[in-house]
Parts: sequence; C-alpha cells; structure tokens
Amino acid sequence: MLILNKTAGVFSKPSKRNMYEFLRSFNFHSGKLFLHKLVLGIETSCDDTAAAVVDETGNVLGEAIHSQTEVHLKTGGIIPPVAQQLHRENIQRIVQDALSASKVSPSELSAIATTIKPGLALSLGVGLSFSLQLVDQLKKPFIPIHHMEAHALTIRLTNKVEFPFLVLLISGGHCLLALVRGVSDFLLLGKSLDIAPGDMLDKVARRLSLIKHPECSTMSGGKAIEHLAKQGNKLHFDFKPPMQRARNCDFSFSGLHHVIDKMIMQKEKEEGIEKGQILSSAADIAAAVQHTIACHIAKRTHRAILFCKQRDLLCQSNAVLVVSGGVASNLYIRKALEIVTDATQCTLLCPPPRLCTDNGIMIAWNGVERLRAGLGILHSTEGIRYEPKCPLGADISKEVGEAAIKVPRLKMKI
Repeated sequence: MLILNKTAGVFSKPSKRNMYEFLRSFNFHSGKLFLHKLVLGIETSCDDTAAAVVDETGNVLGEAIHSQTEVHLKTGGIIPPVAQQLHRENIQRIVQDALSASKVSPSELSAIATTIKPGLALSLGVGLSFSLQLVDQLKKPFIPIHHMEAHALTIRLTNKVEFPFLVLLISGGHCLLALVRGVSDFLLLGKSLDIAPGDMLDKVARRLSLIKHPECSTMSGGKAIEHLAKQGNKLHFDFKPPMQRARNCDFSFSGLHHVIDKMIMQKEKEEGIEKGQILSSAADIAAAVQHTIACHIAKRTHRAILFCKQRDLLCQSNAVLVVSGGVASNLYIRKALEIVTDATQCTLLCPPPRLCTDNGIMIAWNGVERLRAGLGILHSTEGIRYEPKCPLGADISKEVGEAAIKVPRLKMKI
C-alpha cells in the first residue's frame, strides 16, 4: 500500500508495461566489472526531482536533477498538486539520465534508496510509487530514506568525519540541531517550534516583492534576501532575536516574521507606496532580517555545542559542527556560525552548496551508509508507506532546556 493517510489522495502507479519499456531502454552493457556496491538514490520530497548513482567508496557515477524553482517563483510558493504533477512528468527521465550518465545497467545496482519521509505527501508518493515498481521489476533490495538523515550524513561523502558530530540542518522546510552518533542514531537537541528559516526568508522576500527587483527576479526568496542584504545597513532596523530568555536549543521564526511584516506595512505608509511596490529601504530590511536570523541560529547552536561538551557527548578538542540544508549556503549565516565554532574550538564543515540543497546524491549515499551498516535494507516492500511528518532520532530537547546553559555573548562582527 502506498498511501499513508486519507488526505494524501490516490497515486497512479506507472504501469508494468511502461516500467518494462523503461528498463528495455537500457540496452548498453558497461563492459566493466564493478567491484563496489552501487546504489541508485531517488529524491522527490519537495520540489526537486533528483536521482544519482553512487558507489560504496563515495564515487558519484551519475546524477540528474529537475528543479521546479522557476515554476514556483511564478506561483508565489510551492503548490503541492503542481509539484506532484511536475514530479510525475519528470521522474522517469531523471532516473534514466542518472543511470545513463553512470554507465550502470539497472541490473548491476545493489539497491535502490528513496526518500519516504518527511516531506510533501503528494511529492513523496510519486518517488515511492516509481521506486517500488522499479524494485519489483529488478528484484533489488529497497532502502527507505529519512530526508534529514540524508542531509546529516552527506558530509561523510565529502569529508572524513567520524561519529559523533553535531549537525545543524537549516532549510525551507526544516530547522533542527542533532547529535549524530551513528548512521541511524540521532539525539535531537532542538527544533523550530513553528516555521523554518528558509520559509521565513521566502515569505519576507515575497512581502518585499523582490521578484520585481531587477537584480533578484530569477532568485529564490532566500537568495534574493542574501543578495540585497549586501547593499543594506543591518543596523538601520533593530529586530530582536527570538526566544532570548529561553535557555534551550529550540528555534522560532513566526513571531519575528510577524514583527517584520508590521514594520514593512508601516514603511509602505511612510513612503506612500502600495503593497507590491519596492520599498526604498528594502536592502536595509533584508540586511537586518538576515542578521537577526543569523544571531538567533548562532546562539542556539552555541548552546548545543556547550551542552554536548558538558555531557561529554562531543570530543573536547576536535568537535565537529556540520551545517547542511538549503539555508546553509547563505554565507552570512555561515560566518555567524564560524564565530561560534572559533569560540568553542570546533571545526565547522559544510557540504558544497550543490549538496546542501535537495539532491539524489545524498539519498544514494545514505543508501550506501545503510547498506554498509546493514540497517533498514528491505527485501520485501509490502506495507511500505511514506510519512509526511517524521521526527529525527530520540528527542532530548527537554533535557537540554533543563540544563539551562547560559551562553556567553559573542560579538557578531560579520
């Protein structure tokens, strides 16, 4: 059964004939003997259709991605049925392109790994439907993937990072701090209590109508804010970072978003312009918003590092903080986190920008990690379901709050 809940709707599977024709299109034989295990990763958790083939040593043999950003920019945000339809239209081609680029025949794959949680129900369903048909036809093991676990482990593809390490995942849909103790062993230290930072940046960019700004017309909301902020004065507006009295590692962005929204409305009245026109102070607002978000994220991360060191959960001398997810590509936020890691004698590591956003490589690599560890490899897919909402690991955020660690003030000279 492919449906998790009644609201998700019914998904049409690709027909067996279509899948047979798809597999027949691979008439090449690589001619080379693959000495390593090979995993095909498929990702459709949100608005990107992606696939990749990775071997167990971390070599990316082939990848392909179809971005829906341009479509969703025009509609002012991701509309789930639209995202679903675009996944349906592109998934076969993307998987085919990734396999063709890798010169790997589907029969040579060791397993197929696919994101099944968390994400948009309609999007997850497309990837799972296609994957289960592929698994059924090829008689290959199936590895269900937790999207956040994949983001957290991507760094082990690009760097030699041993467990345990601290991870901060910041994106349009997620914001969390977790201690990674093993491939599927996570301790959740804190998470956003409302919206994610990337979502907030997108909302502010839409409210400022940055898509009408000549320099930002093709950029996502977060990228537009980062670009415009370079031209602005972050001190022109005094936004207070959220949750300053809460001594835990949770995040909150909706209250700040409300304050910013009211201030934009006030500035529009002052400048005598209609909603939808560009404010003369847009760059200053962008700079102040970005700075406030960076300070909030930095302080919660600082407390997480101190908590882990206090409890001997991280090495005292060579602790590692990994930052991933779409917002991790924001260089201003990254510099704020560098100030924290310098102050706490930690090493800050980020995957390359293209691996910070959703991609098939991280799913395939997570499949490799699970294959090597012998974890979650399914030889029967009966009853497998997708899960739009799913926590990561064991939640110890209450324990973190009870520790009530005071964070030393750091000068955010960025």
